[in-house]
Amino acid sequence: MSKQFFIGAIGISVVALCVPNSVSANSAGHHHWQSSPHHLSALTGTTYTDEHGHAFTFGIDYEYRINDFLGVGVVAEYAFEDLDAYTYLLVADLHITPKFIAQVGPGVEFHGGGKIAVGRLGLLYEFEINNFTVSPQLHYDYHHDHEDAVVAGIAVGFSF
Repeated sequence: MSKQFFIGAIGISVVALCVPNSVSANSAGHHHWQSSPHHLSALTGTTYTDEHGHAFTFGIDYEYRINDFLGVGVVAEYAFEDLDAYTYLLVADLHITPKFIAQVGPGVEFHGGGKIAVGRLGLLYEFEINNFTVSPQLHYDYHHDHEDAVVAGIAVGFSF
């Protein structure tokens, strides 16, 4: 995988972790999920594989927040261009802090006429601005007996 891709992904993560908590417009201790456990977001970014390089990626993520630590949901993504792959995942969102989240889960990917099992491990940092969220994300998708992928992007979401 390209060195520039990893440097960019690490840069996004460092910036996200260094931004002060004052970016949140919510009152101290109150987060969007406490008003409604439903959260929907749209992701734009890139999917990288050694064989296909970078492919523009669009995704939708739904989360149902169970408590301060755990949310469960589904992810649907499409990687365009030469990759031409649809990925569907069932995920657990582990809220390590109110803003820093690890996402893990199994799924399936449809690529090149085949169906491939996939496992995701991802990290995201969620900024709350009024009733919206903005989150830089970095995910590693493991494909058994196939080429693995890295997905990086920015998601914008809202609670309902």
